[in-house]
Amino acid sequence: MKHALRVLFLSTALACGAPDDGPRWMAGVSGRLPLSALTLPGTHNSAALHEPVAGTAKCQDLPISSQLEAGVRFLDIRCRHVRDGFSIHHGPVYQRQDFTQVIASCAAFLAAHPSETVIMSVQREFSAEGNRLSFEQVFDAHTARDTRLWWLSSRIPTLDEARGKIVLLRRFMAASLPKGIDATVWPGNSVSPHGAQPHIQDRFVVKDSAAKWQDVLAQLEAARGGPPETLYLNFTSGYRPGLFGIPDITGISSFINPKLRDHLSAAPGGRYGVIVMDFATRPVIELIYQKNSRND
Repeated sequence: MKHALRVLFLSTALACGAPDDGPRWMAGVSGRLPLSALTLPGTHNSAALHEPVAGTAKCQDLPISSQLEAGVRFLDIRCRHVRDGFSIHHGPVYQRQDFTQVIASCAAFLAAHPSETVIMSVQREFSAEGNRLSFEQVFDAHTARDTRLWWLSSRIPTLDEARGKIVLLRRFMAASLPKGIDATVWPGNSVSPHGAQPHIQDRFVVKDSAAKWQDVLAQLEAARGGPPETLYLNFTSGYRPGLFGIPDITGISSFINPKLRDHLSAAPGGRYGVIVMDFATRPVIELIYQKNSRND
């Protein structure tokens, strides 16, 4: 099985021909491939659009609906557990929406574009307050409203299995299993050990921007040559610790993002894993999804 999967992966690892439209680029990709064998644009702290002080909490310029239309297929969603609901936060900063609205944006997009899928990372954020239900119970209540919308198996699906669905990447502990792809063993400000599933690069405290770029490059190469059944997550995001502990987010993205754009512009087609960005732009998102081969 693994040999057959590797042959299929290698046989489709050529660059795209003409670009697909962002809203439906997955329509031209072989549905037999697992999501782990694709190159996927993603966003870090996907709903973080607001901040009290410039450069400290905002991570994106595009709202989630626009990200999906542009071609993003991995969302990083941070839920604060408050009064038996989920409000979306980046640290202590409320992002002026709740989890219901995030799901609605994804559901509307997938209904309009059933060839696509969205991997959604869900985790706790900031402090819990005023709850009778557990975090897991609140999450379960959300998914129960439309079970057909969610892929909650612990197995990484093929694209055909995932089309039209939200694939859960679970970063919270759960008592009832399976409940999505288990990502609770997360390397804190580090890189996963060899053989981990999923395999994650998430060095987010960045004192040396050049060293962070080398981390990104190493993970791109690991995904390019690694087993197609391993899900590689590559966080290009990070922050520089500033005065009085105030983080500088844009200082990192303004260094990394142009390097990523230039590198991808010159890189051959193939599989580079999930590339998770701050301040994702349409041109870079397109460069990423065009690395996938078309199923012509």
